[in-house]
Amino acid sequence: MSWQTRLVNFNFADILRDTAQRHGERLALVDGDRRLTWSQLDVAVDEAAQGFSAAGLVPGYRVVLLMANSVEFVTSYLGCLRAGLVAVPLNTGLTKAEVGTVIAHSGARLAVADGDLADRAAGIRVVRPGDLTGHAPLTPQTDPEALAVLLYTSGTSGDPRAAMLTHRALGANVKNLSSLGDDRMGPDDLVLAVLPMFHAFGLNAVLGWAVASGAALVIERRFDSTATIDLIRQYGVTRLPLAPPALNAFLARPDLKDALKTVKVVLTGASTLDRGLADRFQQATGLFVHQGYGLTEASPGVTTTLGEESPKPGSVGRPLPNVEIRIADEQGDNVEGDDPGEILIRGDNVFSGYWPDGVDGPDEDGWYRTGDVGFLDADGDLFLVDRLRELIIVSGFNVFPSEVEEVLVHAPGVREAAVIGVHSDETGEAVKAFVVPETGTAIDPAEVREYAGTRLARFKCPVEIEVVDHLPHSVTGKVAKGRLREADR
Repeated sequence: MSWQTRLVNFNFADILRDTAQRHGERLALVDGDRRLTWSQLDVAVDEAAQGFSAAGLVPGYRVVLLMANSVEFVTSYLGCLRAGLVAVPLNTGLTKAEVGTVIAHSGARLAVADGDLADRAAGIRVVRPGDLTGHAPLTPQTDPEALAVLLYTSGTSGDPRAAMLTHRALGANVKNLSSLGDDRMGPDDLVLAVLPMFHAFGLNAVLGWAVASGAALVIERRFDSTATIDLIRQYGVTRLPLAPPALNAFLARPDLKDALKTVKVVLTGASTLDRGLADRFQQATGLFVHQGYGLTEASPGVTTTLGEESPKPGSVGRPLPNVEIRIADEQGDNVEGDDPGEILIRGDNVFSGYWPDGVDGPDEDGWYRTGDVGFLDADGDLFLVDRLRELIIVSGFNVFPSEVEEVLVHAPGVREAAVIGVHSDETGEAVKAFVVPETGTAIDPAEVREYAGTRLARFKCPVEIEVVDHLPHSVTGKVAKGRLREADR
């Protein structure tokens, strides 16, 4: 019986077992000089799962994964799931303090970390990938509603918030993607895996989908416009899931069209795609840039232009199979016509709320309020308008202004701070800070930036700090960030 037809007794790692049975001798992973077939990967995941069990971990325990994209990330992650554990993948750019906050908040019992990243995990048992050995019997976790992954979406240095993704949610997402028709991933595909696997896009819309489809993953640890294109050419990559800033970096290559001659599908996500950039990329390569809309809380897929004959400019596509969308006003009532409103989603791929008690998840009817604003046209295509939340997305990663502001106001000489997102060709958006000095104090922006860099991950740090005499406030006392944005244009 296929995993897609099993509604009970399901563990996400079962998908790998099924793929190994169907495509056992086909290539699964390429990581530098290393090659694994699907059968070899399945055995390696079994060994990882047994190693976790031999270490005394039992189903439900949380395990932090602090690793770059690699064979070891894949085997550790799927080994966690097969052993019934809860994987907690972390951004490798987090500081030691931020990692410590997550470890405490998640109650993790173990951290698997590679290289010098191990030094960032304090107060917990830390092992290197492959150090866990043993052949202890596994206690299979087969409840699809059991927690599989905690993905932190905010507050790794302040008020932590982690989305609870079950085996059911992860499986539903890859099932939805696998139902796209001609544009779906297949066993003949070679997929570039440069999007970080600690991010929902890389974890389940790339890795998870590849495991379900039997497509081979060509693993790249970090994006580099020259090295990444050379890798695409070397292996004949057919599918490119990328963050939009990568397209801009690629355009500097004069041999771009020839280098991408094997590519059939380009798909972006994780941050807003500038249509002008997409058009320039298509002119240079002949490849249409598909895009999608997703969020960690949806595991992550919500919409995509894949499968559409003529995607509309500016649209992020239509809902994936088995995903429902509606546009609502502040009271939760449907907005008529193509007027904008908050985007609500429903589907088996939606999370179960935030750790540990499931707060702020879907309502009793299964609808989740995304905090994003958009509208649906008459054909059901979704157009994004704005965000209700003050979220900044840097290279696909969430930055909450309040977290940055809390750090900045403790910098020497700073009395008040406000943070906004600004456009960046390199990262999509970047963080800009406005700081007000204490009376009689002069602020050196470089010193404030250095202070922030010791307390925040690099992607959260302001790329620009503007010293101002005062910040605009609303009648309720809140900083009027709309006026800051207008003045910054």
